[in-house]
Amino acid sequence: MKHVLLAVTAAIALGTATHGFAADLVTTPVAASYDWSGLYIGANGGWGSGHSCWDTTPFPGLTFDEGCHNATGATAGAQIGYRWQRNDWVFGVEAQGNWADLKGSNQSDIFPAFTNRSHVDWYGLLTGQIGYSFSNALVYAKGGVAVTGNHFDVVSTPSPDTLAGDADDQTRWGAVLGAGLEYGFAPNWSLGIEYDHLFMPDKDVTFTPVGIGGFAFGTDSISQSVDLVGLRLNYRFGG
Repeated sequence: MKHVLLAVTAAIALGTATHGFAADLVTTPVAASYDWSGLYIGANGGWGSGHSCWDTTPFPGLTFDEGCHNATGATAGAQIGYRWQRNDWVFGVEAQGNWADLKGSNQSDIFPAFTNRSHVDWYGLLTGQIGYSFSNALVYAKGGVAVTGNHFDVVSTPSPDTLAGDADDQTRWGAVLGAGLEYGFAPNWSLGIEYDHLFMPDKDVTFTPVGIGGFAFGTDSISQSVDLVGLRLNYRFGG
């Protein structure tokens, strides 16, 4: 009888402990996966390099290769976007606008008395995104439309301050492909790094003669591509 009482007592104790442990499992909150969904805004800054090649047509039917150069410098701007998360997949759209100071030049191969200069003043991106999240780490690819604001001119090679040919500011529309890595370091804050390549079309640029040497200027066909690397800080409004 004594052994029966001990067994019943042990069973009751075990049942009570098991019930308490199960209750703890039910009431203890489990940390949820990081949520990338929602509207976000942010700022970015980094470095860019624009590559341009010039082909001049000083007279109709006569074209010369003037060479190529890179226009490099800093860039800074802001972005706004929206993301949807389905399981570990993340989809989004984003608009970005940046000030830029990308400058470069080369001495003309056909007219060595002159130096050709390029300047990218600003750019904008409108893109779609697809990414995969590893909780609070997100890797993504993006693609869409790109636009750049440019200025081109020609200066005297011996005296770079002497403007010889100038053109109106030019806007170009093209395409962009990019990829990025973003890390959520707080429930609504994330920090990332991104690379973008802008595919811009060749476009004719007509130069107005300025001062001595204007006879050499006409219309140049100028190509352009831009590579961008930047750091991004985003704040997300809910999900």
